[in-house]
Amino acid sequence: MDDRNLTVSRQPSAPRRRRWPRILKWTSLSLLALIFLLAAAGFIYNAIEEHADARRFPQMGKSVSLGGEFGNLSLNLSCSGTGSPTVVLDSGLGVPGVHGWKQVQPDVARFTRVCSYDRAGYAWSSAGPMPRTSREIARELHALLAAAGEKPPYILVGHSFGGYNVRVFNGEYSRDVAGLVLVDPSQEDIESKMSLALLAELKEYDAIAKRQAKLAPALVYLGIARLQDDTAGLTFLSPEDRREALYLEVQTKFYKAEWSETESMPTSTQQVRASGNLGDKPLIVLTAGKVEEAPPGFPQKDLDDFQNAVINDLHVRLAHLSTRGRQVIVRDSDHMIPFERPDAVVSSIHEVWAEISKPSVR
Repeated sequence: MDDRNLTVSRQPSAPRRRRWPRILKWTSLSLLALIFLLAAAGFIYNAIEEHADARRFPQMGKSVSLGGEFGNLSLNLSCSGTGSPTVVLDSGLGVPGVHGWKQVQPDVARFTRVCSYDRAGYAWSSAGPMPRTSREIARELHALLAAAGEKPPYILVGHSFGGYNVRVFNGEYSRDVAGLVLVDPSQEDIESKMSLALLAELKEYDAIAKRQAKLAPALVYLGIARLQDDTAGLTFLSPEDRREALYLEVQTKFYKAEWSETESMPTSTQQVRASGNLGDKPLIVLTAGKVEEAPPGFPQKDLDDFQNAVINDLHVRLAHLSTRGRQVIVRDSDHMIPFERPDAVVSSIHEVWAEISKPSVR
């Protein structure tokens, strides 16, 4: 009797032990199926939106091949107007050229020829060789202008990181450059003026850019980058321009190019140091003068001290690169002068152009 009872009591326990592996198996399969469905939905969503944006925002400019020396790299170039010297516009880090100069180029085209372009990896340009240093960018720009039939001399205009690029261009091809306009440009000693808090913010930005570059294929093709919408904070843009900026940004080649330019900044800094001064070429340095508010938790004094150092020291040094250089402080604009005060940029370009066009200068 005891043996019978023992046998009966053990029978129900066996099925229970076998049930848990089945539950875990089906749970795992369900999760995998859900992940697959979400990935497929993200892929389809991104493909539909990308197709719609491609029709909504057609290419602004033309694709120009640089030939075999540059691995058949193709860059997007947009030129308008007539006259000489030709103005060449180079945008800041992470800003497509044609989009970044949208409010500047039409007014410049009224008095001379002007060209904007997308650096390799940006907007309608193909991905270029790595690393993306200022010297490599200058070489590609020089080849682009030659391949497109644009004739020197040029007035070079560089915003932010573009200021590095045009200075290196001048150092490499000095005879092709007649004058420069630097729009709130980067300066090679800028980090020495940053507090520990500002350096930490810069380090965090670099870390984010690095993660985005590594995860770019997944972020783009699964629609995650589009859903994150990093352009939401660009309040100086219209809703339509923000949509265009999002379309141009959500591309794997863009994330990789932006990160390479960021990672290569120490090398580009060495290159711009070696580029030399500008002699007596007309030069205007536009400096943002609007007092910026520090984000919550960030010391306002650190930001104020840094801005004062840029205005009263770093950009003064840049203006002294030429015996005919001067600084103009744009009091009512922050760093994004081409968007907030495009008229100040146009006015400076016109001033340099008029100085070069004087018969005595010729």
